[in-house]
Amino acid sequence: MPDLSLNLASLPLANPTLTCSGTCGYAFEYADFMDLSQLGAFVTKSITREERVGNEPARIVEVRAGMLNAIGLANVGLDRFLAEKVPLLKRMPCPVIVNVAGHSFDDYVETCAAMDGLDCIAAVELNVSCPNVKDGLTFGTHPGRLKELTALVKKVLPHKPLIVKLSPNVEDITHTARATIEGGADILSLVNTFTAMAVDIWKKKPRLANVTGGLSGPAIKPIALHLVSRVYRTVAKSAGVPIIGMGGVQTWQDAVEFILAGSSAVAIGTALFVDPATPNKICQGLTEYLVKMRIDRLSDLVGALEMPGDQPAKSTYP
Repeated sequence: MPDLSLNLASLPLANPTLTCSGTCGYAFEYADFMDLSQLGAFVTKSITREERVGNEPARIVEVRAGMLNAIGLANVGLDRFLAEKVPLLKRMPCPVIVNVAGHSFDDYVETCAAMDGLDCIAAVELNVSCPNVKDGLTFGTHPGRLKELTALVKKVLPHKPLIVKLSPNVEDITHTARATIEGGADILSLVNTFTAMAVDIWKKKPRLANVTGGLSGPAIKPIALHLVSRVYRTVAKSAGVPIIGMGGVQTWQDAVEFILAGSSAVAIGTALFVDPATPNKICQGLTEYLVKMRIDRLSDLVGALEMPGDQPAKSTYP
């Protein structure tokens, strides 16, 4: 049987499938629809220091080949998360990663510091790139602030791997990736959603109350693949920092593409709204693919994509 296990920095996973933050709630919401024990890791929705009600509805809109969301980071806040959700996380049958968001350095630092001593939390992912809140989150598009934020959080999170989720809504994602690594990030995850909008032609109004939201799903997969490949080849590979790839992952074939492009693991989001068992099916497909390809370990495929110029050109002369 091929080996699907991997090690993300100091985070061991049984297989490369994760849930995307914001798609599965806090813990057991999807337990009736997927085998949580077969996940590589479960990623919670974003937690902020203060409780947030989020944006006004409509907050989710289906579009061709994907969806727009403008939830606005609605969550119970740090205090209720510790009191109400952490007891549930202690019973989770797979590693748990907590996604943390904020609007100031202090927000992130305080919330992440609270996670460091919790044994039920395997790692923390910083959401610095949510495109559908009205009041900020500029860290993800500013390399200098992002480096400073990463360094501050890393100081209060000495016992957990730190993942930083990169925004695609920047001029050059390799600049923010490099800043994050220089700040001390252990793992990168990319990409978050793309800022987009949809229009109701009968009402002549935006379909989202927030006007814009984050585009996810199959529509963004080719762009996400390109950005993962660029970050892997330009920054992450030489730094030894693993990547969690995401953006339209729906099938095992999608997962293989991301892994070949440089991802060590993949996160599934929008596809869960279609079929919550998608991560489990991806693992089954990966196993069958490795058997067919006679490959013993999935990790051997990470970054194995052959690009023009990678190999010396063959001589045309006999």
